[in-house]
Amino acid sequence: MTTRTLLLTALAMLAFAGNSLLCRLALKHTEIDAASFTSLRILSGALTLWLLLRLRPGHAALAGSWAGALALFAYAAAFSFAYISLDAGAGALLLFGAVQISMLLWGFYKGERLSPLTGAGLLLAFGGLLLLLLPGANAPALGGALLMLLAGAAWGAYSLLGRGVADPLAATAGNFLRAIPLALIVSALLLSRVSWDLPGLLYALLSGALTSGIGYAIWYTALRGLKAFQAATVQLSVPIITALAGSLLLGEALSLRLLISSAAVLGGIALVLGAKQRG
Repeated sequence: MTTRTLLLTALAMLAFAGNSLLCRLALKHTEIDAASFTSLRILSGALTLWLLLRLRPGHAALAGSWAGALALFAYAAAFSFAYISLDAGAGALLLFGAVQISMLLWGFYKGERLSPLTGAGLLLAFGGLLLLLLPGANAPALGGALLMLLAGAAWGAYSLLGRGVADPLAATAGNFLRAIPLALIVSALLLSRVSWDLPGLLYALLSGALTSGIGYAIWYTALRGLKAFQAATVQLSVPIITALAGSLLLGEALSLRLLISSAAVLGGIALVLGAKQRG
């Protein structure tokens, strides 16, 4: 891995963690509601990606699909509503755990062989998520947790739909633009709950333009220098980065339950990825 790829990868992981932190910060410390945050995030992300596409040599046309847009919207909406009640670290663990597990299960459904090591890894990862969801003083709110698992499954579906696309940036820009009316419909249905202030507005715009739009563009560039195994593995760092940043910046507790669950989920997924790499 070159120094340039390493730097781009690190920036992308910080952007992914930044999405969780900005969403949690906005919904916890400002007046903005989850539907408005989602709409503004998608709007600013679409505008940023469209501008990046226009500034690129060749001016490629928009791509993507309505299926991709629906998966993207489902992820973004469930993500925002989940963070009303979840801490940043627990939310990121549920999100990325669900993303990886859903993609692994899809591969199994499509006929990929399940080795003993792969099976043990999946069981360990599922066990870690179940441990986090068990009732108790440090358990996340069940409704928020289920929404975040849905967000992870939707992002996994979005990732699977994007496999093999000729131009990832054009596809993502097209998906973001198609997701705008879906987000606006939800905002219209929840018009009576609309609430926002300047800090909340700024956090939503930053999440869409910087940590989503530019962050995704950086990630696509980094992917050119990464093997598939490396790309999957480095994303396991995001829940750890988010939990540490949430503790330092948002004052969220690093509970023993979260630490044990993180070790189980990330360790289990690492076992699966390691088994696939050796296979």
